[in-house]
Amino acid sequence: MMATTHAFAGLTVVSPLAYLAPEFAVPLALGALAGGLAPDFDLPLAHRRTFHFPIVGLVGVVLAVGLAFYTPTAATVTIAAFVAAAWLHAASDVFGGGPEMDPWRNRTERAVYDHVRGRWLRPKRWIRYDGAPEDAVLAFVLALPALVVFGGWIKTVVLGGLGVSVAYALLRRRLIRWTADWEWLE
Repeated sequence: MMATTHAFAGLTVVSPLAYLAPEFAVPLALGALAGGLAPDFDLPLAHRRTFHFPIVGLVGVVLAVGLAFYTPTAATVTIAAFVAAAWLHAASDVFGGGPEMDPWRNRTERAVYDHVRGRWLRPKRWIRYDGAPEDAVLAFVLALPALVVFGGWIKTVVLGGLGVSVAYALLRRRLIRWTADWEWLE
């Protein structure tokens, strides 16, 4: 799935909390956005293995959310939202395709690495590949709660993210051809 889809999923999870406790809206949004994006910082490394923890990450979620529940501060709430969104990102990658750049030609059977069992989980391909039309629809649906609950710069970031999502989905398959033409730069 697209990075924006993961970021919107994190915002969707924290939206009810932000509505109920508006004093924590900004820390929740910051944590959710950063956590939704963070696992993909392993793109230049072993993508979907280095910073993706779909099973063991749930332990971190329980600990971080527990801490935020018992000691609700801006810092603990931000950390809890970050950890929860990062885990949701890693866990939901199994519902997409593999991490390959051109899944319509070279499909792998590796969705995300399970560090507990020491093996790759197989992709379900409900979202065929990042930037697929169904990914753009999912991004739009997941952005709706954030657009209702959050205002100001957070709403602006979400709207900008939707624009990026649509543009990426429209250009996704062409990007592979275009980047192949740039190989002479290496």
